[in-house]
Amino acid sequence: MPEQSPMLSLLLITTLAAVVPLLASRLRRWRIPIVIGEIMAGIIIGKSGFNLVAPSPILDFLAEFGFVFLMFISGLEVDVSVLTMPRLEDERTSFWREPLFLAFLSFTLTLAGAFAIAFGLGKIDLVRNPFIIGLILSTTSLGIVVPVLKERGIVPTRYGQLILVTALLADVVTLMLLSVAFGILQKGFALQLILFLSLLVIFAIVLRTGIAVRKVLWLKKVVEELSTATAQIRVRGAIALMVAWATLAHALGIEVILGAFLAGVIVSIIAGPEEAVLREKLDTLGFGFFIPIFFISVGSRFDLNVLIGSQEALILLPLLFVAAYVVKVLPALVYRLAFSWREGLASGFLLSSRLSLIIAASALAFELGVISEAVNADIVLVAMITCTLSPVLFNRLAPHVAEVERKGVIIVGLNQLTALLAERLVKEEEEVAVLGCPQERANAPYCKKTTPIFGDPGDEAILKSLGADQAAACIVVLNDPEANIRVCRMAAERFGIPVIVSRADDHAVLERMKAMGVRAVQPALATVMALEGALRFPTTFDILVELGDEVEIGEARVRNIRLAGRSLRQIRLPGNALVMGIRRKGEVIVPHGDTTFRLGDAVMLIGNPSDIKEARALFESRLGWGMTFS
Repeated sequence: MPEQSPMLSLLLITTLAAVVPLLASRLRRWRIPIVIGEIMAGIIIGKSGFNLVAPSPILDFLAEFGFVFLMFISGLEVDVSVLTMPRLEDERTSFWREPLFLAFLSFTLTLAGAFAIAFGLGKIDLVRNPFIIGLILSTTSLGIVVPVLKERGIVPTRYGQLILVTALLADVVTLMLLSVAFGILQKGFALQLILFLSLLVIFAIVLRTGIAVRKVLWLKKVVEELSTATAQIRVRGAIALMVAWATLAHALGIEVILGAFLAGVIVSIIAGPEEAVLREKLDTLGFGFFIPIFFISVGSRFDLNVLIGSQEALILLPLLFVAAYVVKVLPALVYRLAFSWREGLASGFLLSSRLSLIIAASALAFELGVISEAVNADIVLVAMITCTLSPVLFNRLAPHVAEVERKGVIIVGLNQLTALLAERLVKEEEEVAVLGCPQERANAPYCKKTTPIFGDPGDEAILKSLGADQAAACIVVLNDPEANIRVCRMAAERFGIPVIVSRADDHAVLERMKAMGVRAVQPALATVMALEGALRFPTTFDILVELGDEVEIGEARVRNIRLAGRSLRQIRLPGNALVMGIRRKGEVIVPHGDTTFRLGDAVMLIGNPSDIKEARALFESRLGWGMTFS
């Protein structure tokens, strides 16, 4: 084809990157991943199609950077806490039924099966390096698994956690093994092992340092001030870290994808789940520009003629396709130890999804001459088919989980305070269930409009009979701190109750509860604060106590995109609703007229109940509608 400006090729690629999601949205029935649409678009304009893309150093660099960014985002998705899920202290489940053990066993069997098949293919001269092919077959696409589990609403369940842990192991372990294997091919075993271990040591040091630095208050304040408008220090820092680790990995002779992946893990751990805005910005930058260029370039380089012209590749394609499912589905049947055959089979099909890592590994293997171009084409086709077909098979086989609208409050522990709390909640038309300990029955206070039940708070069956699997909140106020912790853990892990509040009498218990995501209240401190409030702010105290039902304190999360960057004086709130404070990433801000809102802010409101309800709806409108500006 005649020489053309690389900008014309880039224009074509970026235009396709914008058009593909629109087309994919029109084909929802088929649920084709956007990534597959990008690869197919690349095939149409590339070697196997109209050959409209002219090779150039600029496009090669952008595609390689997109490749690095993809691995960085993959590391960012890693939730290390999934690997350390706590067990209930009164857990009676056998060790071999635990998600972590089953995930490890399943992945070990996957590796064994993949290597057996790969070496079998090597025996009949269909592959050159069986070890690399075995690792490639062992991969799983975490980027496909997570959205499917979220869509089905089963991520918090033990079944969902099992699939998630298995996919995480497959992603992390195979990526490391592939990086070591490629390094050995270039540098030899001893040297590559030393370099790899050096990279892991540096990773541990940087991670530990990052966690310590994150706690420096003055630095947190500076970063907070520079995180908006043109500074965007968090995004700049994350990108700089990604490039630094990719450069470090390259300098050590290790594949840059591992360096970028580890950089993503560092950001994930240091930032924590509260940094949703940072993750969203990085996703926007990566999936909005760089990553689509990589996948479209993969498609443009795909040469169908090479595949058709190779008899070995045509024979290998169906064998690789079958092997891709066999090495995942058969090992997943060990899940029968804890779940049904149908659930085990369904999870095996979902774990057979392969996308980013298998394409990346295949591209690297082709560059190193480990596999031929025809085999690389086979692997890309297998990735495209499995990540499209596997979610469909999973959704057909996995038992459907009925969506339940959570409502009602369960109060565990009966005394004068909880009886009063139950009365107030019932008055606000909340569904309330009260569970008291058997020893509390004799001196149990009267619960107006609520009939308490007495039994063992640690009994899962009793909590379930009170509607724990559908409850919106649980309040635990037992006299035994360990009993409080056990019930809170059961409420979170067994029943997935989103809001859990508990009593904590000392700092150690408080910290343990906070680590579980429980909102802990120290009675002594709460009493002191109430007394201080009555002393220092008597008018406010009288308003809250005497007006009672006429004044309400509420909270709203800022999700309205039209509010981002707006100041308080620019917003016209309904009725007499007022903003008392803003909680942003653990810091409480006392607002004034020039205080600006950010997405994710928790806004504390005061006013009459109807106005608070309306204000909450306006702040939390994801569509950005309904807000009036002055």
